[in-house]
Amino acid sequence: MRRGVHVLVTIMRENTAMALRITGLGEEIASVTGLPWHLPLEEWPEDPILAEKRGISRHVVRLVRASNDPDAEVYAVKETVSEFANREYVILRQLSQMNAPCVEQVAVVEGRTDAKGEELPCAIVTRFLPYSLPYRVLLSGAVTAHEITTMASGLALLLVRLHLLGFWWGDCSLSNTLFRRDAEGFAAYLVDAETGEFQKSLSDGQREHDLEIVHFNVAAELEDLALSGVLYPGMDPVRAAEAVIRRYRRIWAALKEPQLLDPKDRHAVERAMRQLHDLGFAVEEVAVTIDGDTQMLSFQPKLVAAGYHTQRLRELMGLETEELQAKRLLASFDRYRARENKPTISTQEMAKQWLAEVFETVISRVPADLRGRVERAQMFHEILENRWYLSEKIGYDVGLEEAADNYCTEILPLRRDSGVDIVL
Repeated sequence: MRRGVHVLVTIMRENTAMALRITGLGEEIASVTGLPWHLPLEEWPEDPILAEKRGISRHVVRLVRASNDPDAEVYAVKETVSEFANREYVILRQLSQMNAPCVEQVAVVEGRTDAKGEELPCAIVTRFLPYSLPYRVLLSGAVTAHEITTMASGLALLLVRLHLLGFWWGDCSLSNTLFRRDAEGFAAYLVDAETGEFQKSLSDGQREHDLEIVHFNVAAELEDLALSGVLYPGMDPVRAAEAVIRRYRRIWAALKEPQLLDPKDRHAVERAMRQLHDLGFAVEEVAVTIDGDTQMLSFQPKLVAAGYHTQRLRELMGLETEELQAKRLLASFDRYRARENKPTISTQEMAKQWLAEVFETVISRVPADLRGRVERAQMFHEILENRWYLSEKIGYDVGLEEAADNYCTEILPLRRDSGVDIVL
């Protein structure tokens, strides 16, 4: 997440007592100031490519570039009332500081007037999440049952992470979420925090309230897609909503409920720790006690933090990825390290070697005109998947270079920067 100094810019307009007030990140102020704030948001021009990445909202929302440069920063602008905009800005700032999966706040714009001096709604500006898409785009295309399952898992994990931070969402839904491809799954990000609030710790009743809301919202949103005739065939909206709840409860139980382990099993605690790592959580503190009646070990996670594999990859190689992407890259690195078998070389040096000889070498084979369509870590994962597919088809290992070249020829041209297949 980016950090910045928060400043207030006031711009006086001619022939009016109203002043345009922009509060936000200092380094973004110049770009935000240059947007057409004198026009109602629904009249703003919008790039068609950006428009399809915009989900459905009860508010007027537009995706805009900071300048005419096609590579310029993309912002999401939402019209709302001043109280809600400022409140959401503060909440998103808090969530960002806690490394929660959410969009990053940029600015609140108040004192807007049109050419006739008529007051326009307040606006909140957030940074658009690269390589992300709304659920309607993902579920209206050619998706598999596995992808649907992983989307449900991604939404459930998002809600777990927010609840661990003491955040009650209040309007958890697919519409208020953006999804990014994360290896074979999806990572979910909060994009609307207007109804949320922080608590010192959430009660079970508050968590259950959020679960009731997400169950109703997801079922209703998917039913709407079904009525529109674009929902994945055979997908049951109610069962899909229930899958989110079931996944949430499994993750929450693993993190918060004690596990009884056999004290004679020397590796029981290690396996319990590994289970939490597989869920993507680093364990900072645990409590292990002996049950007086059963003499079983009681294993209880006390302090956990999301992003176990992401953090490990960042420390080793400086790469910023999603959790499952990091897990896949680390697995590739571990195989490389075992194959090289150089015990005298440190893990850190081996990581630098893998990054240069494997990761960067593979990514560099992508032609210049195809770069940026798929995020680099996701692309590496997909090339690994393509290598497995080609090898199974041919009957021998084709190698990473051949897999990368085939991927660039057969798959990547049909993909766009969002990572979604283009229908030709």
